[in-house]
Amino acid sequence: MLWLAVVDAQRDSWTPEDLARRDLLTRLYDEQAVALVRLARIFTDDRAGAEDIVQEAFIRLFHATHRIESPDRAVSYLRSIVLNLVRDENRRGLMSLRHQDAMIDSRTPIQPDEQIATSESQAEVMDALSRLSRRQRECLVLRFYVEMSESDIASTLGISPNSVKTHCRRGLESLERLLEPAS
Repeated sequence: MLWLAVVDAQRDSWTPEDLARRDLLTRLYDEQAVALVRLARIFTDDRAGAEDIVQEAFIRLFHATHRIESPDRAVSYLRSIVLNLVRDENRRGLMSLRHQDAMIDSRTPIQPDEQIATSESQAEVMDALSRLSRRQRECLVLRFYVEMSESDIASTLGISPNSVKTHCRRGLESLERLLEPAS
């Protein structure tokens, strides 16, 4: 937990509130880090880069925890930080949207011939996702991959639940068109 080492380097001047924030973030890290790396990985082609983004997100959340009114909102805030960091990295051109096997569930064994078919269809879906607008892509990934509710997505992205519905609907329509077999 690199973020913890960075945060603990300032421990000499900590208040009791700082210790409580550290405990909250340590618990959040244990519960959310793997899912956040997977989320970042969907938008990047580099696992190490995705891990770095998550570490940076925890450091930033530690410094901003005082702004969170309810600890229940910390996960939403953390996802927002991860998505913003991914956007920043993509804007700088350090990462791309090629993410070949980010969505393969390692808990389910796949036969070699199934894996080839799965990889090809995943590649098609990922390619189609990369062609959507940023907001549509984010809404669809959070809704169907992370399995968040519309209200949680709205909170994470800072938009209304109706906007989430609209972006999901339009994104699905676009995906359907992009994935239609050529006739």
